[in-house]
Amino acid sequence: MPMLIKQISSDLKNAMRDKKEQEISTLRMLKSAIKNKEISLRNGNEAEMTDEKIIEIISSEVKKRVEAAGAYEQGERIDLAEKEKSEIKILERYLPAQISEEEIEKTVKAIIIDEGLESFGQTMAAAVKKLKGKASGSRISEAVKKALNKNLS
Repeated sequence: MPMLIKQISSDLKNAMRDKKEQEISTLRMLKSAIKNKEISLRNGNEAEMTDEKIIEIISSEVKKRVEAAGAYEQGERIDLAEKEKSEIKILERYLPAQISEEEIEKTVKAIIIDEGLESFGQTMAAAVKKLKGKASGSRISEAVKKALNKNLS
């Protein structure tokens, strides 16, 4: 069993003991999302659930909440936006530390130079593969655009 599942289960038990309703509902939702992914993996005859796949699930759930919080803020539903933001904070505890913008840019520049890439798609694919779990796709995309614009100028 992956370490993250054990950690999430342990944290859920502690939240239940401490009666932290927001944390309980968020962790239950996360466990449900992981369970659904496990079922789909079994049906597809893929490998077992790993910490890396769990991190992908958590990242996806964080992204959903960021988008929802933005939509709620546009609709002036600050109470719901705050709820989404508190769920993001709970979920982010299980993600690896995000790297700085400078580190992303340095990695992207190294990929462009080492592999001689000039297209956005190829550079983005290589950068996402190398920075998976360390930076969001949007942050990587911005760094790739910036680096390619500098190279073309």
